[in-house]
This record gives sequence, C-alpha cells and structure tokens, in this order.
Amino acid sequence: MSRSARVIWDDELISYDFGPGHPLAPVRVELTMALARELGVLDKVEVAGCAPATDAELAMVHDPGYVEVVKRVSASGRPDLGAGLGTVDNPAFKGVHEASALIAGASLAAARTVWEGAAEHAVNVAGGLHHAMSATASGFCVYNDPALAIAWLLEQGAGRIAYVDVDVHHGDGVQAAFYDDPRVLTISLHESPRTLFPGTGFPQETGAEGSAVNVALPAGCGDAGWLRAFHAVVPPLLREFAPEILVTQHGCDSHALDPLANLMLSLDGQRSAYAALHRLAHETAGGRWVATGGGGYELVRVVPRAWTHLIAELAGHPVDPGAPTPPEWRRFVRERTGETPPLTMTDGRDAEFSDISGGYDPADPIDRAIMATRQAVFPLHGLDPMP
Repeated sequence: MSRSARVIWDDELISYDFGPGHPLAPVRVELTMALARELGVLDKVEVAGCAPATDAELAMVHDPGYVEVVKRVSASGRPDLGAGLGTVDNPAFKGVHEASALIAGASLAAARTVWEGAAEHAVNVAGGLHHAMSATASGFCVYNDPALAIAWLLEQGAGRIAYVDVDVHHGDGVQAAFYDDPRVLTISLHESPRTLFPGTGFPQETGAEGSAVNVALPAGCGDAGWLRAFHAVVPPLLREFAPEILVTQHGCDSHALDPLANLMLSLDGQRSAYAALHRLAHETAGGRWVATGGGGYELVRVVPRAWTHLIAELAGHPVDPGAPTPPEWRRFVRERTGETPPLTMTDGRDAEFSDISGGYDPADPIDRAIMATRQAVFPLHGLDPMP
C-alpha cells in the first residue's frame, strides 16, 4: 500500500533518560533501531534527522511558563514538583528540556513530512509521550509530542485530524489538548481506568460533538477481545469522520509480558493492529499517516520487535512473523543488556477474533465495554450504536 515512508531518527533521541531503574529506559528505542537495521527494514525507508522543537512550537500545546520551568530544571537538575518534575514517574535530570524538545521535534518532523508530501507515512518511534499536560509533566512524559504534531497540522490548515492511541494507558494529554475541538477526533483503547493509571478514559468522556472516544477494556482481554473492540469502534468512526491525516500512538505496553499493565496481548495481536491502521490510513485519510511509539516496558522481548514490525508496516514491506531475529542483533542485546533475546519475530499466535457484527453478548465484559463506547459516542456521529 505504501508509496514512501520516512523514519525520523537522531542518535541523541536516546538522551531522554530518567536514570537507572526507571521503566522508560531508552535502550528499548536503541534496540528497536538496531533490530530494524539488521533485518533490512531500514533499507525500505528513508531515515531522516530532526531538530529540537522551538519554544514557539512547544507553545502550540504547552504553557510558556511551564517550558521556562523545564528549562530551569534542565540547567540545574533540581526538581520542580509544581511542574511534575522530580517525582518517581518523572525524575528531574540535567538536559531534560533538550532531550524532550528533540523528541517533540522528531514528531513535528514526521508531521511536516506527511503534510508536505515528502513521504506518505512517517514515524517517530521515540515519541508518543501522550500524558504530558499543558503545564505539567505526567506519566514519564514532559512534552506531548503527538499533541504538538496535531497542533502543527491544524496551524497548517488541516481541517480534520484523527488520532488513534493503542497504548495500554489512556491518551489523556492528547485528549485534554483537543477535548473541545471538533476538528480533532481522539480515539483511545486502553485498560480500564478503574485498574490502571491515569484513571481517566471512561466512555462518557465524549468531548465536543463526540470528538473524544474512549474504549475502556477489562484487564486480561487478550488479542481476541482487544481486536474485537478495535474493529467494532475504530473503522466505523474513521470512515464517518474522514480525516485528512491519521495520527497514531503505538505504545506496546498492552503486551502480556509488560510489567506495568494487564491487557495480555501478543506481539501478533499488536502487529495485526498496525496492519489495520495502515489499511484505514489509506481508506479514510488518503494514505497520510503519522505514527509514534509510546509506552512499552518489556525492553528486550517486546518493544524492539513490536516497533520493528510497525516500521516495516509503514514501509509496506511487513516482516514475516516467522523470521528469525538476526544473530548480530542477538549478540548486541546480550552485550548491551545481559538479557536473552527472542529468537523469532512472533509470539506464535494467530490473533484471531470474532466481529461484533455477528451479535453481542451483554454478559461478556468485552462486549459491555464496546457497547458502552458505541452508545456514548456513535449517535453523535450519526452512527447506529447497535451491531
């Protein structure tokens, strides 16, 4: 499907580092790029650099006073708890502004690439920091790069942008940035806020004219339940909304091995979602697709494989899930982390699901979650909530 794809990358992107023991370890992105390189995936795309977001660009989403606070923390390394920096989730560190602004700049470069037609698809795997709010850091996120990409696209004249977030956590910062803006449709599929941070993302949070869509899934839903929910909600809304550009966040912390969450997907289920979003980008947005990484805290066995599949999907050359991981990459993993690397690009799952069009079961928690979302938001888009 793809005509061209661009990966935004700079080696300095791994400087976004909250220190030893923090779950968001930059080695996960380093291992992703190494795996994509060794598998030949990067040979199928253009790899381009980026510049840090400017203060004016950051001000599209963030309060200028907050940016100044981040800069002060960046210079001194001293916490500022009022800005959310110096907490367990968001430790203060010298250089935090520069590292965060570069990630934001990479997602802006991806948005610019697609808007200007330099490539049909673009991805920043180091991005996806969707919890940052206008004036505070939150949930490992300092600057909200997906929201900045969307805001920049709106400033260029985009009239309709759809954002789909498949991270296990609710995309609260992006939703907050555009909650009252009918030009932006935000869709988040996440573990129920009753059991997981940030405690938001209930179906009743519908924004302006149904601009916010939340699918709150029960813990343990697995591939079949998650994919059933995705296909029951996302395609109908994207088809009706008809965005000019699709922006997606691909946190892979929905995986069964992730230490911070409980949705229990496989790599194969995640790969199926990437392929579905690729198809929907072409069907509903003229092929214009901006993608980011996101959460993901199983640093060796999950994140590198998941996002290598994502890059390959954007390139239009999916990796055979049965392909072995390259021996050189396995050696690098052992040297870099001391851990045992995965041997293949699959978890060995079929990732099958049954479509809700065949009927729903009101006793099933997955179907109850689906119907809660459809009943809350489908009528606002002129859609029938019933399957």
